[in-house]
This record gives sequence, C-alpha cells and structure tokens, in this order.
Amino acid sequence: MTDVRHILVLPDRDAAEEVAEEVKHRFEGPHDEPQLVREELAGEDDAEDAQWLVVLESPRGRYDPDLLERLADEYEGWLEKD
Repeated sequence: MTDVRHILVLPDRDAAEEVAEEVKHRFEGPHDEPQLVREELAGEDDAEDAQWLVVLESPRGRYDPDLLERLADEYEGWLEKD
C-alpha cells in the first residue's frame, strides 16, 4: 500500500494546532504526528500574512478525504487537492 500526503490549509497557527488535535481525536488507531508548517504567502512582507498547513502522511485509505475536508472547513480552511 502506498503512502498518501494530505495537506490541510488553515488561516492561522491556532486553527492549525486545533485541527491537528482534532485529527488525533477523530481518527482512531496509530498514526504519525501531524506536522505543522508555516507557509508565507508569495509577495507578502508582513510576517502575519501566512497560512498554516497541517501535513498528514499516511497509508492510502487511512484518512477519509471527505472528512478531512469537512474538518478543515470547520476552521475556515480547506484540504489541498492535487
């Protein structure tokens, strides 16, 4: 089974931290710790202008993309699609 990377894009660090905690609570079983990554917006000089990413590495089928998308939406974010 191949690994899949899911990226949830959130408006700020607080939302990203909350989503990472929710992922641990909503999806049972062993999984890697969600990674939080700060992504500066292109062309922006202000350090406050950044999105935060929650990156999930998992075996295919571990996370339901529809559920991840709904979770991100609850925090005014979205699930990045390839």
